[in-house]
Amino acid sequence: MLRSVLRVASLRVSSPSSAMAMKSGAIVGSRMIHYSMSNRTPGAQFQKLQPIRFYSAAASNLSKDDVLTRVKDVIKTFNKNTDAEKISLETAFNKDLGLDSLDTVELLVAVEEEFEIEIPDKIADDLKTVGETVEYILSNPESN
Repeated sequence: MLRSVLRVASLRVSSPSSAMAMKSGAIVGSRMIHYSMSNRTPGAQFQKLQPIRFYSAAASNLSKDDVLTRVKDVIKTFNKNTDAEKISLETAFNKDLGLDSLDTVELLVAVEEEFEIEIPDKIADDLKTVGETVEYILSNPESN
């Protein structure tokens, strides 16, 4: 389980011109960081909000049946010709569903989005069946 919290960090501004430039915020990378000014004088201290992530030690509350049902739904949405009742833990992506390597990668991306996880490329290459995918999702503490 992931919880995001904002931590306040202090920034010191040395000149009035930099204080005016940072009055409303600054763009860092592709995101806007907002600052609050505690004092409007040169050398004023600004506070910047920084995200912090806390991970819970608790195991995911997903059951194997729930994960299998959701994976079946993703497969059904991805491949319209597939009957959900024919999909089992032993169903192979290539042999039983007729997916080539690119289709398998696209399916696993859809699974990643469904469960809000990231499957590393080395592991994704080894996932050949629905059962292996379900087991990986259950073993991933970040899966939702």
